[in-house]
Amino acid sequence: MSAPSNLLNSKVIPISVAPMMAYTDRHFRYFLRLLSPSALLYTEMITAQALKHADPARLLEFSDQEHPVVLQLGGSEPADLAHAARLGAEFGYDEINLNCGCPSDRVQSGRFGACLMAEPDRVAESVRAMRESVSVPVTVKCRIGIEPRAEEGDDYAFLADFVGRIAAEGCSVFVIHARKAVLGGLSPKENREIPPLQYGVVARLKADFPDCAFVLNGGIRTVADVRRHLEGFDGVMLGREVCDNPYILAELHRAVVDPAFELPSRESVIEAYAKYVEARLAEGDPLRSMTRHVLGLYAGLPRSRSWRRFLSEQANVGQTGPQMLLDSLRIVRAA
Repeated sequence: MSAPSNLLNSKVIPISVAPMMAYTDRHFRYFLRLLSPSALLYTEMITAQALKHADPARLLEFSDQEHPVVLQLGGSEPADLAHAARLGAEFGYDEINLNCGCPSDRVQSGRFGACLMAEPDRVAESVRAMRESVSVPVTVKCRIGIEPRAEEGDDYAFLADFVGRIAAEGCSVFVIHARKAVLGGLSPKENREIPPLQYGVVARLKADFPDCAFVLNGGIRTVADVRRHLEGFDGVMLGREVCDNPYILAELHRAVVDPAFELPSRESVIEAYAKYVEARLAEGDPLRSMTRHVLGLYAGLPRSRSWRRFLSEQANVGQTGPQMLLDSLRIVRAA
């Protein structure tokens, strides 16, 4: 188990990486920490039910080097969420986040994710139960609204009512994806792209709830985007851009957090990650589950396509050691 970081005690961390299913596992988080010493990292969503019935260590263990790191939970039963939050705090997570934004059909069938925005009292009760169970911060991630809604009415009033009821239970940090979630008819990918971004709605929330902090999520892809949004919001969360171009986290740390930060060379990052891979292989983790996370490290640079192809092909033929990562550097060095 790991001791929580003290980085969350004073203010919202300005840069965070979104929880993404099939992406933000412990290997990806370790790799990202080699690029940024400050970004707030999230787990994939873990359901309260899974933590109730499965081995918590299998789902919750992580490396000390990952701090600060947030456990994101999915669920709708306050008692189960309180139990899951307690486990997360015991394992050393710096924050517990409740998912009220995922629009997938599978999540809806379990009565959690974005559909919970239609049940603000249930969410408020869950937040209260979680906060009473742990001393680390409890936060909420949601959308700016859902469609369809059971009741007609003003969209902003619906959102403000949702935030207000939860804030009344002591939740002071909200991560807002600035798109509505379409519940039915759109895939999760389409829900990240088709509903229009409405940053102004989140700005209105920030003005109406001055005692709360708001982290903006959705469609943010460049250092310039982040700088602009940080002029009006407490934090910015990036998602798929970090998967495609993870080196942006290093650039953001220097641009936003520490101008004196010396950008790590991509080669040094791979060399450090290879040592981590060697240790995880000894514990039985498959190589491919770790090498897939580095494919975007050289995005936009010469020979990046050849580098990605080499890593993918070597993983497919069953290469068993971290030497494959080091061998791959010959390709980009030649450029």
